[in-house]
Amino acid sequence: MLQNDVAEKDIVEKLATSLKIDHTLARLLTQRGINTYREAHDFFRPSLDNLHDPFLLKDMDVAVERIEQAVERGERILIYGDYDVDGTTAVALTYDLLKDFHSNVDYYIPDRYTEGYGVSFQSIDYAKETGVKLIISLDCGIKAYRQVDYAREKGIDFIVIDHHRPGDQPLSALAVVDPKQNDCSYPYRELSGCGLGFKLAQAFYQKRRLPPEGLEKFLDLVVVSIAADVVPITGENRILAYYGLKRLNFNPRAGFESILFYSNVFRKAVPDASTAFTREISISDLMFLIGPRINAAGRIQKGKKAVDLLVCKEMRETHELSIDINENNTERRSLDTDITKQALAVISNDPGMKTAKATVLYDPNWHKGVIGIVASRLIETYYRPTVILTESNGLITGSARSVKDFDVYNAIDACSDLLEHFGGHKYAAGLSLRPENLKGFRQKFAQVVEETITDEMLVPQIEIHAEIKLHQIPGKFFRILKQFAPFGPGNPNPVFISRQCSTQGSVRVVGNKHLKFKVTQPETGSAELPAIAFQQGRQLPKIQANKFFNIAYQIEENEWNGKVSLQLNVKDISF
Repeated sequence: MLQNDVAEKDIVEKLATSLKIDHTLARLLTQRGINTYREAHDFFRPSLDNLHDPFLLKDMDVAVERIEQAVERGERILIYGDYDVDGTTAVALTYDLLKDFHSNVDYYIPDRYTEGYGVSFQSIDYAKETGVKLIISLDCGIKAYRQVDYAREKGIDFIVIDHHRPGDQPLSALAVVDPKQNDCSYPYRELSGCGLGFKLAQAFYQKRRLPPEGLEKFLDLVVVSIAADVVPITGENRILAYYGLKRLNFNPRAGFESILFYSNVFRKAVPDASTAFTREISISDLMFLIGPRINAAGRIQKGKKAVDLLVCKEMRETHELSIDINENNTERRSLDTDITKQALAVISNDPGMKTAKATVLYDPNWHKGVIGIVASRLIETYYRPTVILTESNGLITGSARSVKDFDVYNAIDACSDLLEHFGGHKYAAGLSLRPENLKGFRQKFAQVVEETITDEMLVPQIEIHAEIKLHQIPGKFFRILKQFAPFGPGNPNPVFISRQCSTQGSVRVVGNKHLKFKVTQPETGSAELPAIAFQQGRQLPKIQANKFFNIAYQIEENEWNGKVSLQLNVKDISF
């Protein structure tokens, strides 16, 4: 046995003993970099006291000082943010923060179609016309060199609070708060844009010596941004997500409550119920119920409507806004379904595109608001880096999405000589270019991907975290496993494998494509467990013909008619 294996085995043994948990659970902790009792305690019992000092962020002191100055002078402040979930929640948080101390505050979300992504010149003109002296941009602005200079020419100070990668040039803003700056020594680099808005609020409260409990009202906004922006749920993000979910379940702001109502998630009538809603709200609900609806406002109409909803305190008004946003979401779903079908048809009719290592598609008639979703949909069929482009205001604009371990931002950066603008993350980015550069971009992007991607990255893989016996699952094992949540990047919901399984009773296809059955492991005498395998109805003949099979799965709770039961969510079946 190798020395590293011996050391790991020793760590697992110590964790299992000190925590009085199963060795498999202890091994799952080490996979997450948790090797001591203290680290495990902090993981299982997140505490807001463990958040870092916000003033460790470069320029945070300058930003707070300038905001305090604006408040004292009665200057008009404009809070600016991107039109996606992270941007709108960040703006709502900062507006709520400052509105408690200063009446002369406004907010601005750019129009996706007339202004595009990032800080627009149009918004600075609006700021000048309305007497703004200070602009605070959140979730954008880190590359707004010309716009910040333009604002300064008009006598407007700029504070940029962003979590995207900075460019090579220095930004002339009064303060730049971004943990990804090379000269920023902040201990955690993966905060969302709204998470950085929370750090601004934390700093503001500290400066004014206000009780930190007042910050808890912002946590529902932060957790929605964490889920929607798919940032790692590690470190500070795990703490913020944990308490944000508690806030959402027990005391959500009116806007979130109305969104959930129109998503068919209702409050319980019992006043002392263990949770505020008919079921517990999870990270998954934020990703698939709340996030898409907030996004839909900016995709179909105007992102400002989402902020209007999030800062609104009156339930009657939030319901009116939520009805409108829900209709936007319905339209968005129809658009992305239609465009995805068109895009898949283009690829299937082109033999070269079917076998390529990257997808770049352009259609001037595709709806700009859904092309990012379409890129993600295409990856489900053709697993490779994907860029979807359309026409907007004389430019070609688009969204890129990537596959596991491939940095699409770096690939786009390598094509920067052909682009007017780009920005984003490892797995998602936006870009714009002139029409005459489209052919060159197609060729260069394909070449960069060809040279840097590996064959392994082009094959979707299920990462198995541990092998267990089915009889281990019920009881204490699952009760502790639930405490690993909230799950997400950096803290995935574990995938287990169990071998030599068999079915009990009938195996059937539900919803025309999902396989539903009960599974047991005869050699261990395990009780039967309900299982569902989404999108795997095609496996029905095989599972009926084979006495034994192996399953890879996640363990979850399924709620039906008010009853909660344990269920295996089967990711793959092998025979």
